This record gives sequence, structure tokens and C-alpha cells, in this order.
Amino acid sequence: MKSDLNYPRGMNEAATAPPVGLLLGNEPSAQSQRGEDPFGPHRGPLTVTDDFSVLDDPVELNDFTEFKEIDGQTVAESVLMVQGMYCAACADTVECALQDLPGVRSARVHAATRRLMLQWEPGATRMSSLADAVGQAGYRLLPLQQALSISERLKETRLALWRLFVAGFCAMQVMMYAWPAYVAEPGEMPADIDQLLRWASWVLSVPVVTFASGPFFRGAWRDLKLGRVGMDTPVSIGILVAFLASSAATFDPTGPWGHEVWFDSLTMFVFFLLGGRYLELKARDRTAGALDALMNRLPEVCERQTADGRFESLSVRRLSVGDVVRVQAGQAFPGDGRLLSGTATVDEALLTGESDPVTRRQGDGVVAGSYNLAGPVLVEVLRLGRDTRFAQIVALMEKASTEKPRLAVLADRIAAPFLVLVLAAAALAFAYWWQIDHSKALAVAVAVLIVTCPCALSLATPAAMLSSAGALARRGILVRRLQAFETLAEVGAVVFDKTGTLTHDRLALTGQRVREGVDHRQVLALAAAMAEGSLHPVSRAIAASARDAGVSTERADLNEVTEVAGQGLSARSAHGDLLRMGSAAFCGLAGDGMEAPAGRVHLSDAQGWLASFDLSEGVREDAAPAVAALHQSGLRTWLLSGDREAAARAVGQTVGVQNVVAGASPEQKLAQIESMQSQGLRVAMVGDGLNDGPVLARADTSFALGHAAPLAQAQSDFILQGGKVQDVVLTLRQARFTMRIVRQNLVWAALYNLVCVPLALVGWMPPWLAGLGMAGSSLLVILNALRLAASPREQTGA
Repeated sequence: MKSDLNYPRGMNEAATAPPVGLLLGNEPSAQSQRGEDPFGPHRGPLTVTDDFSVLDDPVELNDFTEFKEIDGQTVAESVLMVQGMYCAACADTVECALQDLPGVRSARVHAATRRLMLQWEPGATRMSSLADAVGQAGYRLLPLQQALSISERLKETRLALWRLFVAGFCAMQVMMYAWPAYVAEPGEMPADIDQLLRWASWVLSVPVVTFASGPFFRGAWRDLKLGRVGMDTPVSIGILVAFLASSAATFDPTGPWGHEVWFDSLTMFVFFLLGGRYLELKARDRTAGALDALMNRLPEVCERQTADGRFESLSVRRLSVGDVVRVQAGQAFPGDGRLLSGTATVDEALLTGESDPVTRRQGDGVVAGSYNLAGPVLVEVLRLGRDTRFAQIVALMEKASTEKPRLAVLADRIAAPFLVLVLAAAALAFAYWWQIDHSKALAVAVAVLIVTCPCALSLATPAAMLSSAGALARRGILVRRLQAFETLAEVGAVVFDKTGTLTHDRLALTGQRVREGVDHRQVLALAAAMAEGSLHPVSRAIAASARDAGVSTERADLNEVTEVAGQGLSARSAHGDLLRMGSAAFCGLAGDGMEAPAGRVHLSDAQGWLASFDLSEGVREDAAPAVAALHQSGLRTWLLSGDREAAARAVGQTVGVQNVVAGASPEQKLAQIESMQSQGLRVAMVGDGLNDGPVLARADTSFALGHAAPLAQAQSDFILQGGKVQDVVLTLRQARFTMRIVRQNLVWAALYNLVCVPLALVGWMPPWLAGLGMAGSSLLVILNALRLAASPREQTGA
């Protein structure tokens, strides 16, 4: 990427600002070493006095921002974490705060992960200005790696626990003071004791309202300032009305509000709501935990070798291509590089989904984000930052985690007008009951306000899909679009490419015949020596087979090795004999009955035929079981190939696909997919991600296999990094299970409101029970979604 694209005009003056890592806690500081919070005591909404200028530092900005040229204009895409979000309505508030700002093209917030995908124009605005606007709305933008840091997680969890403790402790005490009023007979308890207990309850309710209920009030105030009704609005109104009316009854029992108090209900439903939110927070962290763990694997600091051979510790961001770093056992490689040490045992589960470690030898490549499992090793850095394969995988995951599925968008649209109806229903219920029983009117209105919050409805879809995406990511399957789960669950046909998909993307030596009296290994060494300098797939297969068999080519003394394009190789032996390797015609064997089937090459010398080698694209070992599993799932299968009819049908018969279309050009492949779709079939296309772009884009949903897929294929919905066909079956079953969970969540959210709203309206549900129901409904949705976070193999039986 060019430097003028990495450092947009107007940002260089911020280059001297302190690194964002130091100010936002990415680097170890004296404060963090002493166990202090590097952010200091942050309370309440951010204000314009907060310093966001560090976000404009170009070095640090590139860590969470990618710059692109769109229609001749530089556009930045940033992925950040939104701190202070509690529910789906918060996502809408952040989006509203950003969408109308100059220079902002789009802003999308995913409620379940709290990630913001922001597209903006560096020439029209600055990141610091955008962060300030979000701060004015009461939230905080943090770079993703910092937001996922331990100190931030501990801080958020600690504050949530304090609020929960205060609400729980006070609720128990208030209930203890309220209990005599429930069990005493009329006139049994003296009036002064009754009033004393009310005053004690009021005192204990004050910290619940002023401190523990803070998140609800701040959320409601943010929404009101933006002229909208959020999910915290009815809850906040309910809390305030119950507290103020109970306070009035305490101060003046003979006043117009009557003598009834609801301090016990008030403190209990705040405790239940906070308890539900805390459990939801922990569950949501676990839901996104698989993605977070994969995206936060790179080390903060590394050891770079200096010119005199010593090692110095420095930030990974300060590395340059060509540096030599020492990676200790248990650490992740900071960049893509070349191994300089003898051997290394590496965990590449991020790339392949396989947990078994692999051995890398001197000169082999290692990738950023994979772990060194043995002793310290030296690595020469070849690629850093966004050029690494790890960064490209993270980019795919970030985009998936900020996408709102169609069902989630629909739920959010329903939630907004539903909240207005909630307020109207509470007002009507209050007016109706006021005419019947003044004391009960308030309790009914508060119960209606609290019980009908549509949090469960808004969380039903994104929580399930994100949980499923995290589980697949642990298996080396990347989900590029969450919406693809819905499509994949409904497909009726799966179409496979042949080369690189059902077969390996390289030829393999499968058989060898030699002239009588000649040693097989000597002939293989001779053929491999001729093939070593060629890049032809046949030559590479023969050379690789010799290496795998431990056959040395050093004794094969050959001269004048020449490659004749499209025919074969020729060479002179040490005795001057002419050797040829290639087709029967090229080797002069055409009249000897050696016209061989496709995939066979020959080797000849001065005496004529010397050897024949059979080569083929090896069919993937899991291809046939995968196709059989798809048939058992009720799907139809096709093989769509540009290869010859015989070769395509041979592979199709081997793996068991039902329909084979051979000799198809890219245009014919596209027409075949469109023809199937016109018959009402939903089609999933499986390709190698290198040359199937148009077909992958046209299919209803698509898979790309192979290590090159994240780099070369932008049209697929799922990336199978391990290159296993069986992962198609695994993903299909996971998609069906995901949509089953989504439907369960949506049905539960709808039934909950259909049952609880009438109960609240007729006065059969007190406010404390309404709070318990609201918290329980949201928590149930999250816990149900967590069933998807288990291993897909365990869930599906794959």
C-alpha cells in the first residue's frame, strides 16, 4: 500500500502525538504495573474536554483503519469497539450520532459484539472528531485490541458487579423492612414503627436509584437528546415513577398519591435487571470470545535482534520488513516470515482448524498469529501489518462481526415502534386503573413499562449467528456474512468445482513401470533430475515424489537439460546418450503401442522405452464421505468442471455426485447456476476461490477452499481454511442448527410479550416480577444462543 494512501493529507501534523497505545493502555505503563487503571477514574459520559487527538496519529490509525481509493477519493474503513453499550438500542444511538456527520459514509454497530464498522472520508473529517461525537452521545470508542485488553474487561466487569452488589444488598434490606407490612394484621403494627420502616426503605432505595440505576438513566437521556425512544426509556420512567410516588407516600401518607410504597418492588426489579444484564454481558463476551481470541493473538512486544547480535524489546508496530526477531515458546509470531533456526513446532489452528502442531524446518515460512510451541526460534520478518495473512483473516472476521443479518434488521425495525406502543399502553393502563384504584394504577403502569422491553427480540438473531460464527472460526471456517447462515440452511443443491476442490490442486505420482532389469529408484532419480528445473505440474509431481521417497538426484549426471513447451524434457547423460521424458510421440514411442491414457508420461533412452509414470489429481480423501453426507441431508449434488468429459466423470463417479457437467467455460458454468436457480433451487457453490469468482458470486451462497482463499477470493460467504470438503457438511449442519435456535429465540420473545403484557395490564404482575421477567427473557435468549458456541462436531455429530 502506498504511503500517500496510508497517511491521508491533513493527518501528518498529528504524527508527533503520543502513541495511542501508550495513552489507551496498549503498552505497559507504570500505572498498570502498579495495578492501577491506566484510564483513571472515568465516570459518566465523555465530554469535549476528553483528548481524542491520539486517534489521529497515522502510525496508530493504520492499526485499526484501512484506506481505499473509491471513485478517485480516499475512503477510510475503521473497526472500533464501542464502550458503554448495554443493549441493541445502544447500537442505534451510536449509529444515529455518526450517520449525519460530515465525511461519514456509513456507520454500522453490531449489538452483540459492540463493534463499529465506520466508513469515512479523511479529507472531510478526523477520527478524533468522530470519537468526540460518540463521546457526546455518552459512549466511548476504543481501538479493538485495546478494548479487548484485560484491564478494560476487568474495569467494565468490576463496575457492573458494584452496581449489582449495591442493588442486591439494598433490595434484601428493603424486603426485610417491608416484610412486617405483608404479614401483620391491620392495626397490629404501630403507626410510628410502620413509618420508621418506610423511612429506612427510602434511605436504602436512594443509592439504588442514584448509583445502581445509572446505566438505565444515561441510556434514556441519550435517546431523548437524540429525539428517539430507546429500550432504556420505559425502564427509566418506571424506576423514577415508582421511586417518586413511593417517596411522596412516605413524606405525606395522606396526600393524593395514597399511602402505598413500592420500595421493595423498585429495588428488586433493579436488582433483577442488573443481574440479567451482568449475566448477559458475560454471555455476550463468551459469544464473541472465539472471534476476540483469534483477532487478538498478536503479541504487543517482541524481541528484535540488533546489529551486534543482542536483542531489544520493542512494540510490534515498530518492526520493519527484514528484521530478525526471537520468538519464545508459547508466543505468537508477530508477522509472516522465514524460519532461521533449525526446526520449530508450530500451532497453525488459526489457519487450518487443526489442533495438531506441525513441524517447520529452516527456510520454511511461518505465519503471523500462529504459536511457537517449542524452544526460542529466530525468524526473519517478511510481511507485517495488513500485508500478513493473519490481518486478512481478521479483516474477514471483523466485517462479519459488524454485519446485521436481515432478521436482526427486521427485529430492530419492529422494536422501535413497539417501544412507542409500550409507553402508550402504560399511559392508558394508568388512566384506566386510576379510575378504579389510585394505588394500583401506578403499579400497573410501572409493570407494563418494564415487562415489555424488546431486548430479547433484538438479541434473538445476532446473538445466535455470532455464537455460531465463533464456533466455526475455532474449526478454521471463517464466516464472511452472517446472513449466509439463513441462506445456507435453505439450499437444495450443492455444486462442486473439480480441480482444487474435490481433487487436490496438484498432480501426484500414482504408479511407475520400468524396463526389465532396471532399478525403480535409479529411474526415478533420473526423471527427477530432469524435472527439477521445470515448473510444469508433471515435473513438479515427479520431483516431489522423489523427495518424499528419499531418492537423491545427485548421482544423476545430466547435461543440456532442455524443456520443449507442451511436449516434454530432453537431456544428455554422462555417456552422451539422449534422454527424453514426455508424451509417447515426443519420446519416439508412438508406434510401439505406447499411446497412453491421459495422465501418463514416458521416459526413453537410446535403447527406447525406459519407464512410464502415471499421474493424477488425487481425489481428496474426505470428498466421497462429504458428498454422501449431503445426500443423506436431502441435498442434490453437481460437479461443474471445465476439464475433459472422461476426467470429470471419473472424479464424479469416484466421489458419488449425482450430476456431472464437463467441458464448461466460465460463461457456461454461470449459465448452469442460473438454470438451476430458475427451477427454484437454492444453490451453494464450492470452489477453490481462485478462478470461480463469477460463479461463486452468482450462487445463493458459496464456499472457497484452500489457503489462497482469503487473499484471492472476495465473493465467497465461507472460507474453509483447512481445505476439507467435509467442512461443507459441517457448516451446513451448523447453519441449520443456527436457524433453529434463531426461530426458537424469536418465538420465545414473541410469546413472552403476548403472555406478560396482558398479565401486567390486568394488574396480575407486580413491578418486581416484571423486572424478573424482562431480565429473564433476554438472558434466556443469550443462553439459548450459547448452545451454538460448543464445537460444531459435538452439536451436529459431524
